[in-house]
Amino acid sequence: MRRRLHRTALPLLAAALLAGCGQPVVLGEETLACRNGDENLPANGVVLMAQSVPSATWVPCLEVMPLGWDLAGMEADESSARFWLDSDRDGVHALEIRLTASCDTREATEIPSERQGMRRWERVTQVTPQYVGTRFYVFDGGCLSVHFRLSGQNRSEPLGVATQGVGAVTRDEVRAAVHDQTEGRLQLDPPEDGGR
Repeated sequence: MRRRLHRTALPLLAAALLAGCGQPVVLGEETLACRNGDENLPANGVVLMAQSVPSATWVPCLEVMPLGWDLAGMEADESSARFWLDSDRDGVHALEIRLTASCDTREATEIPSERQGMRRWERVTQVTPQYVGTRFYVFDGGCLSVHFRLSGQNRSEPLGVATQGVGAVTRDEVRAAVHDQTEGRLQLDPPEDGGR
């Protein structure tokens, strides 16, 4: 049985559909901001990602967007969500951040994690001419993976973006944001039976 998806992100979807009638949709960093607006709540794109992976106790978001980087796209379906960043130095689709229920960390090396409640693995698959690999953050109910394909000479900056620019908020924070933004009319995780 397919469950309903994306009900609480209607403002974001409506804007995307309307914009699609005449011109391409432009995503801004506020679409996936960890803290957006005066109420300091996660943005609608973060809600959309949380709905895609109902088991995830953490949801990726953007803390900061360094100069030269742009949020280039976002996709979400009933089992995963992802967004990607372009760089003026490292190229198109330089970083892709995915949220899934699990991930395959085989052939990856576990290293100490800078994120509380998450274990971290790294797998580098190519060093030259591009630096290519994946960083995995594994936690209860999910996995946040950062895929990097870096073309520039300086690799520490883009990986710093992956570490500091990409944040995460708890599912409880997203749940509270949905409740607050809709004054209790909608839930992040509605009952399977539709509330009956």
